[in-house]
Amino acid sequence: MIQYKDLKEDEINRELFRGFIRRQIVTDCFRKEDGKWIVRAAPFVDDWTEQDYQFLTACLKHTVHTGGLVHAAFEDGGLKGFASVEPGLFGAEQKYLDLSSIHVSEDMRGKGIGKTLFLAAKEWAKRQGALKLYISAHSAVETQAFYKSMGCVEAQAYHKKHVEREPYDCQLECAL
Repeated sequence: MIQYKDLKEDEINRELFRGFIRRQIVTDCFRKEDGKWIVRAAPFVDDWTEQDYQFLTACLKHTVHTGGLVHAAFEDGGLKGFASVEPGLFGAEQKYLDLSSIHVSEDMRGKGIGKTLFLAAKEWAKRQGALKLYISAHSAVETQAFYKSMGCVEAQAYHKKHVEREPYDCQLECAL
């Protein structure tokens, strides 16, 4: 049975990810060409290195420390998914909060964990006064299918910080 909870800063450490499997086999990705989204072959395996886990741990701790949300899914005490939302409204109308991450362990995908985490992130963001979640998401076809199923659309205005950091990511928004 999956259990969900908001994590506290002191619960976030490298050991938390001991049984978490980030691995994603990507074959096709969306690319914007001449103002239109098309699917291109772009095969690779997305996985995290030890450095990536260390960086993620620091980022998630910072999110909680500054008043953001890290909501996690557990099975038998092991982390199986998490979503994080950064504090601080932004955008021209101060209507966005940033969904900075959402990941489900490879062994648990397709079981509704991502949807539950996403809905919890939306609810939290709404309580903070946001009107929309901003998402800079992996361009893999499967990843984009998930966000589309959650009602996300291309962002009306791109967040420069995300575009500069990850130029191939898709910039999305989701109304709350």
